[in-house]
Amino acid sequence: MSKTILVVDDSGSFRTVVKLALQKAGYGVVEACDGKDAIGKLGGQKVNLIVCDVNMPNMDGLSFLRHVKDSPAHRFTPVIMLTTESQEAKKAEGKAAGARAWITKPFQPSQLVDAVNRLCV
Repeated sequence: MSKTILVVDDSGSFRTVVKLALQKAGYGVVEACDGKDAIGKLGGQKVNLIVCDVNMPNMDGLSFLRHVKDSPAHRFTPVIMLTTESQEAKKAEGKAAGARAWITKPFQPSQLVDAVNRLCV
């Protein structure tokens, strides 16, 4: 059975790019448009890994990440932050909140797939 990745980004076209790269690598993909939407999607199914943007409306990626890590059901789910944010302070905040990897946009799909393959065991 293929592993399922939750992709959280407020850009529909960006989610599509990520989804296509992950599906091509053999993963199932669930999409969410922001942190609040993602929390709703997490309630209904098992996900093996989360790819999440930082800057989103309703609930930003770092708030969502903290929520995930506070949830017993998802505490150990690896999270990759995929964002335009490249400041060290933001990266440190993400790492402190529990992000396992930080990829800066624009990115190579192969770079994301490599990170997913490493973390999605």
